[in-house]
Amino acid sequence: MKIRRYIKGDRIIWMVVLILLVISLLSVYSSTGSLAYQHRSGNTFFYLFRQLKFILLGVLIIFFVHLVPYRIFSRVSVFALYLSIPLLILTLIAGTNINEATRWLQIPGTGLTIQPSDFAKIALVMYLAKILSVNQNNIKDFKGVFGKISLAIIGTCALILPANFSTALIVFVTAFSLMFVGRIPVRYLGLMIFTGIFALSIFIGGALLLNKEGRIATWKNRIENYVDGEGDSYQADQAKVAIVQGGLFGKGPGNSTQRNLLPHPYSDFIYAIIIEEYGTLVGGILVIALYLWLFFRAGMIIRRSKSTYGAFLAFGLSMGLVLQAFVNMAVAVGLVPVTGQTLPLVSMGGSSIFFTSMATGMILSVSWGTKEMPEEEGEPEKESDENAVSGDPAPAADKKADPAPKAVKENTNKRTEFEINA
Repeated sequence: MKIRRYIKGDRIIWMVVLILLVISLLSVYSSTGSLAYQHRSGNTFFYLFRQLKFILLGVLIIFFVHLVPYRIFSRVSVFALYLSIPLLILTLIAGTNINEATRWLQIPGTGLTIQPSDFAKIALVMYLAKILSVNQNNIKDFKGVFGKISLAIIGTCALILPANFSTALIVFVTAFSLMFVGRIPVRYLGLMIFTGIFALSIFIGGALLLNKEGRIATWKNRIENYVDGEGDSYQADQAKVAIVQGGLFGKGPGNSTQRNLLPHPYSDFIYAIIIEEYGTLVGGILVIALYLWLFFRAGMIIRRSKSTYGAFLAFGLSMGLVLQAFVNMAVAVGLVPVTGQTLPLVSMGGSSIFFTSMATGMILSVSWGTKEMPEEEGEPEKESDENAVSGDPAPAADKKADPAPKAVKENTNKRTEFEINA
């Protein structure tokens, strides 16, 4: 049997993801020269094959996850969220410190590290999509709906915040966007913003009073350096040099010089290396276009989706992925302060690729699953789904007022002679 029979979902998304993974392999191989000489006696092929291994595993994750009916994600969403909470707590208590940040957990016996916040992002979107989809008819319920959602969002972001402010902010913005699309009342959204700002103020104020600044000092320095344009801005300055040297057409593959000066050219600032080697026209614009294309195709999936849960899940996952990508690229070109966010599917690393691949597989699962699977019990019917995504409520009285004749309903399930011949 041909393998194409097992590849489902949006083919354009498959193509975009594979192109990004090829760019990842080329860019990581080019940008790890200094790392190879420092730790591998100049063996540059070590990181090439290491990244290739991660990419192949990522493709396998996408393949197997996209075969899972998306309804399964709804059923395990609560468990996934509950699992992410102790993982985040464990990371704060006994996480591995890398680059002055405790964001990773080491898997015993493997030498591999994972970033639980990556898993928490996916789990939170799964959970929010479930709550929003099954409560579209009583979406204004403050305690039953908004209470559950706000508790999950604030709790997750609060556990990510101490070690990773930028990730917590991305998670919050993604969840807020999902709430907006899910028709949460505007006054509740305003309350969510106020609660988030208040919680952040309490955290910063408490840390300063207890003389335990931790990462707060790092956030402060980065913001001050960005605003003043002075101080320790070495990484940002070298990234700008790389972009200027790349020009419109670049120096050519493997000819970057700033890769030897940037501290993390293979992860946080890989976009600057791509521009230096391939230019703004080919490298810079192409990468931006690929992420925008991915988001556009996800929007097409949402529009065609017959399921509210599928639409919310695809929107939340694609929003989080593309938002992280644009934050990384904005840092590289100096639009925002340094954050430490990786470029999804491109930067070197296993944890980032694995969880991004999982999210991509789930989006692909929605793209084919909503066309083939019936509505899940407890979820609004198709008419409510379409109105929920567009933001217009569909009162039950309107649906019952004009029932379709039996003959018309039966006729919609039959294919016409023209369709059969076509």
